[in-house]
Amino acid sequence: MPKTEARYYESVDKGRVRCRLCPQHCMINPARSGICRVRTNEAGKLYTHIYGEVAALALDPLEKKPLYHFYPGRQILSVGTWGCNFSCAFCQNYRLAHEQAETRVILPEQLAELAVRARDQDSVGIAFTYNEPSIWFEYVLDTARLLKSRGLKTVLVTNGFIDPEPLNELLPFIDAANIDIKAFSQDFYKRNCKGRLQEVKDNIAFMAGKIHVELTHLLIPGENDDPGETEAMAAWISSLDSLIPLHLSRYFPAYQMERPATEFSAMLQAQKICRQHLHYVYLGNLPGVINDTACLECGQVLIARNVYNVKVTGIKDGCCIHCGARTNHIIGC
Repeated sequence: MPKTEARYYESVDKGRVRCRLCPQHCMINPARSGICRVRTNEAGKLYTHIYGEVAALALDPLEKKPLYHFYPGRQILSVGTWGCNFSCAFCQNYRLAHEQAETRVILPEQLAELAVRARDQDSVGIAFTYNEPSIWFEYVLDTARLLKSRGLKTVLVTNGFIDPEPLNELLPFIDAANIDIKAFSQDFYKRNCKGRLQEVKDNIAFMAGKIHVELTHLLIPGENDDPGETEAMAAWISSLDSLIPLHLSRYFPAYQMERPATEFSAMLQAQKICRQHLHYVYLGNLPGVINDTACLECGQVLIARNVYNVKVTGIKDGCCIHCGARTNHIIGC
């Protein structure tokens, strides 16, 4: 695929450029790349080398993103490339995020056509996932525009670390996002991710209410599992909207982090704490845990889940079939 000039950068001096796509604001010398490894300064111009370069493509349940309140029980065509603007020591997808994967070229028109065909398999659109989609900005934007024109949905599974201007340009073409809150501590972000918490919080606040938002938090023993920090995170999310679903995900050793897996009891404790502030707190990476969605008014099951076997049992025409309460916070039912 021919290189494509990147969006959101500025020329500085001595042939250097400053990338303005994400808050890293990398100052990039000639013939060098930024932290994400996919945007390179060539003779004073910034180029992206991953436009159309697809490393992973699969039809997934929306619950796998995870999105539990966005077209539950449906499928979505999931696509990713390689690279990331974070450097998380515990990365669960490190082969795509921190290595250079083999790719094949799929241009936006071609990907949109694949998404149209996937409707026959109960797919609602495309999820940009597997690695950090914001560093694929040009490709994601071009594809999302096409999907919108075809009545298809676009989903981001993201770390939320993007500058306000590109996010503002992209968001009108995005329908839902699962945003990862790595921790509710700036120190954690600095030590483990080489990023910052505040910009992630700002972007979550900006997106909430504009598109459908769900959040994921990987609970790591001894790193981000302090009960006070967990409660502060849940209270902050609730200050935005107590109906935002939070997915607490169990950590397993991966990449450069070898801490033991999160104890089951710690997951349950974190869920109990978060439920003091949030209506919907789900547990991930824990087979056998009940993750049904209940009506807020009568407590009856609206959506029954057994891993990725999902049945919408209690919603009809946007209402609970048991008590008639509106279920507008669950999209696509």
